[in-house]
Amino acid sequence: MLVGLIGHPVAHSKSPQMQHAAFTHIGLSDWRYELWDTPPEALPARMRELGEREDIAGCNVTIPHKQVVMPYLDEVSPHARAIGAVNTLFKRGRALLGDNTDWIGFLADLAFHGVDVHAGTQALVLGAGGSARAVVYALVSRGARVWMHNRTPARAQHLLDDLARSPYAREAREHCAVVASPLDPACRAVNLIVNCTPVGMWPHEDNSPWPDRTPFPAGVTLYDLVYKPRRTKLMRQAEAAGARAIGGIGMLAEQGAAAFERWTGVPAARVSAIMREAIQDA
Repeated sequence: MLVGLIGHPVAHSKSPQMQHAAFTHIGLSDWRYELWDTPPEALPARMRELGEREDIAGCNVTIPHKQVVMPYLDEVSPHARAIGAVNTLFKRGRALLGDNTDWIGFLADLAFHGVDVHAGTQALVLGAGGSARAVVYALVSRGARVWMHNRTPARAQHLLDDLARSPYAREAREHCAVVASPLDPACRAVNLIVNCTPVGMWPHEDNSPWPDRTPFPAGVTLYDLVYKPRRTKLMRQAEAAGARAIGGIGMLAEQGAAAFERWTGVPAARVSAIMREAIQDA
């Protein structure tokens, strides 16, 4: 049975390593995970192939397709619909379904590191793309207050407007806002900063979404979704300021384990540790 990753580009992905480790651990020797580089113009043909081939159980979805694949699907989970993006496709009979496991992976990795998200959490989210959608959804689902900062403020507001049409409409209206700068007075009390931008990702490791010499709030935890390099410039900035910094490699493993469960029926808890180990030194 085949599963894979569709996106463009995908050659850098660590997903094959962790998924194959999980297949071996569970004894699914006939399963294989492949990288399916899919430029935007090739997406319609790829989606037809996914629907027609009985030897494909599903796939992960990454940039730039997390939102544009949704019209091709027979059904989208309520979570993915509220987030406005999917990252996992799977089959039930002849139907092709879409779900989002990024928000699950984000919360699971925070919990792994002892960070509890609750009504007392005040978070600043950098970015407004598909990953930010999942992160903001995860945060408001746990009652957190969220401030968003994006290079294009209108895009961040659009994200919150979409969330205001979800089951968390009241939370989105009352507990979320867009700020023009991370130095906005409203952000002084944040205890969690989440970078959902690709700034600082290889091969541009010298870049950071946080301006140099800009202070961090006291006692804040920084979570950087970027996982290559393992320690980003943003993480080093935060640590130098006395903050705790967590990289995104664990979220990758946790969302992958949740996707594995949708394809195979094997609970994510049985493979998440195996996946973490498989990519720890990748």
